[in-house]
Amino acid sequence: MHPELFRVPLLGWPVYGYGVMLVVGFFSALALAKFLARRNGLDPELFANAALIALATGVIGSRLSHVLENLGDFTRPDRSVWQNLVNVFNMRSGGLTYYGGFLLATPCTILYGIKKKVPLRLGMDIIAPCLMIGLGFGRVGCFLNGCCNGSECNLPWAVTFPYGSNAFIDQAEDKQHPLDVPPALTYLHPESGELRVVPPARLGPEQAKLAEHYRSRPVHPAQLYSTITALMLAALLVAYFTLPHVPGRVFALMLMLEGAARFVLESLRTEPPVWGPMSLSMVIGLMLVLAGAILWVVFGQFGSADEWPAATRSGPAPAAA
Repeated sequence: MHPELFRVPLLGWPVYGYGVMLVVGFFSALALAKFLARRNGLDPELFANAALIALATGVIGSRLSHVLENLGDFTRPDRSVWQNLVNVFNMRSGGLTYYGGFLLATPCTILYGIKKKVPLRLGMDIIAPCLMIGLGFGRVGCFLNGCCNGSECNLPWAVTFPYGSNAFIDQAEDKQHPLDVPPALTYLHPESGELRVVPPARLGPEQAKLAEHYRSRPVHPAQLYSTITALMLAALLVAYFTLPHVPGRVFALMLMLEGAARFVLESLRTEPPVWGPMSLSMVIGLMLVLAGAILWVVFGQFGSADEWPAATRSGPAPAAA
């Protein structure tokens, strides 16, 4: 965990690892989109504009989803209305939910593609691996930020997070199996009367020194699992894109694979259940698998692999009938 990478010399402005990884992921995904667009005879600048739209709407959707999922953190009674509102817009060190951004950015970019008369299914296929590239780098940002942590484990590659991290707070405030945190680093919440750990920003000098010696119990590096999975899916989707296939099925395949992968990986995280034993992300993952399967069948009714642009095929384009 390393949320703040460095500070800008002279100005002292912090540069956060989460934000840096979002930028790296954005430009990496954009480079891939422009390459695939150029290879298929499309204007790459259209995809640059679409990427900007996806970035803006994705951040809005991601933040909105995060706020709704953690509404209690943004309606705290010990803060004023203004402080809670400011906290809603404070994204300097994370607080974005991928699926929220995906659900808002996808229709917005599709509408832009329709307006610009981009072949819809071809555009969706180009975007599919780019989404996985962006997700992969974004999860590295989550790891640096210490959010989206995994559940406890004793594997050789398990990781621990420092005092004040999400994993540490979750474990310290676990009523069934709490961390052994000294009284000097805890306080009673005025509303609930529950024992809480003192936030890092409120630690005094002596408390800060004491806090340096405390870390979470080992947990799965779930963020890095997601990074590896996303990059593997991106490579697989690009490989499938280069083969003759029904237009739109790269996007459908992405939905099915990402939904299934997310469902499995969520079992290694500590998200609260919303439907039986399943977390919200697990439910959305199943919905993505279903949506991808439906699109796979539907797209198959609209065209065959022979209609795919010749730029993606090894042989010459078929003669017109």
